[in-house]
Amino acid sequence: MTILVTGASGFVGSAVLRRLVERGLEARALVRAGSDRANLQGLSTEAGAEVAVEVVVGDLTDRASLAAALKGCSGLFHVAADYRLWARDPASMFRANVEGSRDILLAAAEAGVSRMVYTSSVAVLGISPGSQVSDEETPVAFENMIGPYKQSKFRAEEEVRHLVAENGLPVVIVNPSTPIGPRDIKPTPTGRMIVEAASGRMPAYVDTGLNVAHVDDVALGHLLAYDKGRVGQRYILGGEDMTLKEILACIASLAGRPAPRFGIPHDLIVPVAALAEAWARLTRSDKEPFVTLDGIRMARKKMFFSSAKAAGELGYKPRPAREALADAVTWFRENGYLR
Repeated sequence: MTILVTGASGFVGSAVLRRLVERGLEARALVRAGSDRANLQGLSTEAGAEVAVEVVVGDLTDRASLAAALKGCSGLFHVAADYRLWARDPASMFRANVEGSRDILLAAAEAGVSRMVYTSSVAVLGISPGSQVSDEETPVAFENMIGPYKQSKFRAEEEVRHLVAENGLPVVIVNPSTPIGPRDIKPTPTGRMIVEAASGRMPAYVDTGLNVAHVDDVALGHLLAYDKGRVGQRYILGGEDMTLKEILACIASLAGRPAPRFGIPHDLIVPVAALAEAWARLTRSDKEPFVTLDGIRMARKKMFFSSAKAAGELGYKPRPAREALADAVTWFRENGYLR
């Protein structure tokens, strides 16, 4: 019984892969050519036996590679996604996140895969006003999606729901909030914020908020969804709601630095973001600017979420956010990210 994990060398994908290996299941890792494979090292079962998983090279935009990767598989965790808050070519994000998701789920069905988990995001969910908590049923429309990442993930989840309803695909949807923890090698946009804050380079904050979850809890939530989730349903895999001020203060405490004391109005950062994006385009850089216009627009709302549905139906139990932040800061420090 082989289970394929897409995005297995990435932050969340590698955490899911580790959980599968710990459980003693036969896992196969789909990675892109040239991907950093550091997260595929040091895998072991709960008994401590080291395991070398089968690695196959493929790409969401290459249908033939997907069919080959799924050969002989009975399960699929489709975790891979193009996660950036800025891109010089937004169309590439839609190709990977929308078309790629459709293609791999259809390829899985053709290969006889009997159980699939699709990793969506809370980015596609509705946001309640003020500091109210949102859930899986909070109203939302495509017009509410800010930027190509949110837009592409929204369309991708629409496509997944269509495949479940019209093609009968056995897919369970999970919506992680803001995963934080070890092995964020890229790092993700949130990971870069932690690195900057722990290095003392974020002296101020804006009025926003996030739902912080340990990446290993999010990974376990994936397996719980695989075991217990209802086909076609979505489950928020979150943790603890925190304002950005609280997050930065916690990181500062963990890193032994003073906490930021000043709040900055969103409008004052807009010119900085505009200049950062203009410079990236001028230099033809594919590197995401540290601050982006879409990021500022997103920060105007607090992304607070409830995981009550996942807790009640799946048995999902996230740990306190401080533990996630502590593990992230420790990993970044031990791996040379903090300067």
